[in-house]
Amino acid sequence: MTELNHKKIQEKWIKKWQESEIFTAIPDDAKKKFYLTVAYPYPSGSMHVGHGRTYTVPDVIARFKRMQGYNVLFPMAWHVTGSPVLGIAKRIQKNDPKTMHIYGDIYKIPEDKLKTFTEPLNIVRHFAGEYKANMTELGFSIDWSREFKTITPQYSKFIEWQYRTLKEKGLVRKGEHPVRYCPACENPVGDHDLLAGESTKINEFTILKFKFKFNVGDEEIILPAATLRPETIFGVTNMWINPGITYLKVKVNDEVWILTKEAAEKLKYQNRDLKIIDEISGKNFIGKNCIELINNKKIPILSATFVDPNYATGVVMSVPAHAPYDYIALKDLKSDIEIPIIIE
Repeated sequence: MTELNHKKIQEKWIKKWQESEIFTAIPDDAKKKFYLTVAYPYPSGSMHVGHGRTYTVPDVIARFKRMQGYNVLFPMAWHVTGSPVLGIAKRIQKNDPKTMHIYGDIYKIPEDKLKTFTEPLNIVRHFAGEYKANMTELGFSIDWSREFKTITPQYSKFIEWQYRTLKEKGLVRKGEHPVRYCPACENPVGDHDLLAGESTKINEFTILKFKFKFNVGDEEIILPAATLRPETIFGVTNMWINPGITYLKVKVNDEVWILTKEAAEKLKYQNRDLKIIDEISGKNFIGKNCIELINNKKIPILSATFVDPNYATGVVMSVPAHAPYDYIALKDLKSDIEIPIIIE
């Protein structure tokens, strides 16, 4: 019995399909049209088995519709915009050990070629070529005459046209909403753009402003307490400031705020005009009072080393009735501050 040489058969039919351009969609008014596409791959690395499944499904549909007599258009493109490939190029430029291992040892990129990957376009060109070769060997019935990248000028114009059309129809509008943002890339980022932390959620804080003056006659300063529970302000007993932190005196729009350095860095990306005026040690606030604006009452400022400069503003309002940490901290200080009863 003659043994089949599957490799030879594969090469034979791939060659025949390419020479005959059988998968190229030629306009034909006598045939019904059928167009299908699928999410373009992001060629920042080698193709894996998941991609094989993803692109086999539309290929089966394309072949079935051809058998039904349709004139099928099944193109392919490469998604090359976005920050992932920029991050890869930067890490290669810095000789990041993990990245160099992945691309050198796992993807088997020759050293001389890997050096060119400091240019993002070289990365996507290489892996797009690799994908195309793999898709061809898998026998996908793709119309390669219509291959493009998402940076192809014609495609960019098409996207512009889409947005203009949607705007004219009142279906999209320009506005503001919270996004995850990368200061290094100067760009909003989604899960696909992140090297790690894909499940990170956006926390929306409400800033409650407490008035403060170092001395009578001094300028008014705002202690901005950021909270997830603004309705608990009626139960506030005191403010927490970390005496071991150096805070910043910052002009925020038309007001002067006290913030940690980390908070100021985050706040400058949130549509506020910031100007750093001075640095102040947290211990300068301890023992003084600020004014709570709902009932206009004095609130003591107490010492708390548990205040994290990386979290929110670094200025914390204490509501012991709703926060165990606040209650325990007050007990540790042996404070005689009375916890208000709001609802009986």
